[in-house]
Amino acid sequence: MLDFIYYPVSGIMWVWHWLFSYVTPASPGGDGIAWALSVVFLVFTLRAILYKPFVKQIRTTKKMQEINPQLQAIRKKYAKDRVKMTEEMQKLQKEHGFNPMLGCLPMLLQIPVFIGLFHVLRSFNRMGTGMGQLGMSAAETRSQGNYVFSAEQVQNFLDARLFGVPLSSYLVEPSTEFQAFVEPGAPIDFTRPQIAYVVVPMMIVASIATHMNSRASVQRQPEAALENPQTRMMNNLALYIFPIGILVTGPFFPVAILLYWMSNNIWTYGQQHLVFGKIAKEEEEAKLLKQEKLKANAPKPGVRPDRQKKRNAAADESGNSETTAVSMTKAGATDDADATSDSSPSGATDSGPGAKPKPGQKPTRSNAGAGPGSKKQPPNRGGKSTAKSGKKRGKR
Repeated sequence: MLDFIYYPVSGIMWVWHWLFSYVTPASPGGDGIAWALSVVFLVFTLRAILYKPFVKQIRTTKKMQEINPQLQAIRKKYAKDRVKMTEEMQKLQKEHGFNPMLGCLPMLLQIPVFIGLFHVLRSFNRMGTGMGQLGMSAAETRSQGNYVFSAEQVQNFLDARLFGVPLSSYLVEPSTEFQAFVEPGAPIDFTRPQIAYVVVPMMIVASIATHMNSRASVQRQPEAALENPQTRMMNNLALYIFPIGILVTGPFFPVAILLYWMSNNIWTYGQQHLVFGKIAKEEEEAKLLKQEKLKANAPKPGVRPDRQKKRNAAADESGNSETTAVSMTKAGATDDADATSDSSPSGATDSGPGAKPKPGQKPTRSNAGAGPGSKKQPPNRGGKSTAKSGKKRGKR
């Protein structure tokens, strides 16, 4: 049914076991260390594949925390209109490049991996009669392959011991299934208390590691996010419910599954510090760069801000244009006045009765006709012609 999960999981585990079988010495009951390391590095391989989605998950979580106040405001504003609320929230998320699925992707991808590993490890011993179990005999179990593992590798796994117990044994396993872990007719070389001595400490370590990982993640959340009731609920689940869940379900998990859980938590703890440290460094660099830009744009001591300079420059330009316009107006008026004075019948201002013309200036009629007894003609003010003036005097 889920062979597309079981074969890849068993294939990665097979590769690591093949490698470590040449590195580690065989234990008295089998190559237990090699099988244990194959489970551990199966975890590391899958988590390395999921590294980029994990980084996106962290960035998505931080982005969600940043826009959470705006989301709360939208929920409050459109509390009576669910459709409008959804549209506005999606619009806000799109503007900030926020994708809620990226926050859940790494966790969702780990679920089928965990299910696949659990099924593959349980399938080494197929004597069980529960859901999904085949109820085989011990001899049949030891002679059947397990996905990519051959029958000989299945026997090697069943004979392998970690701290004296089989890797696929679990605390509440029926004693009738213990026969699959030894050669047919051979006595059982382990007891249930021995399984408890191995399983219980692993359960406690896995539970504490889960709590520490959740605690490290919660401590990096901003205060605004911690005030959100939904965030507080999720934090409580991660801090207390999940670790307690491992303690409750631990007796039903094979030793190799608990080893997987411990390895997964160790990887997560180190990866969180690495990723959060990298993100914090990027944020610090961005902050310093912003400060440098503000410092570069800021005015030096004793120098006015750039805005004032722009205002002064604009005022100077407008003032210069006005001054130029006024000067041009005055110049034009002066030229007009000069032209009027030059073209007036009375001549220059300094010309009067008996006045001599200036050098190079032609004598005017008024100057030429003026004599000692002649009457002074009034200036032609009002712009009327001399002919009209004569006609008026004739009528009189």
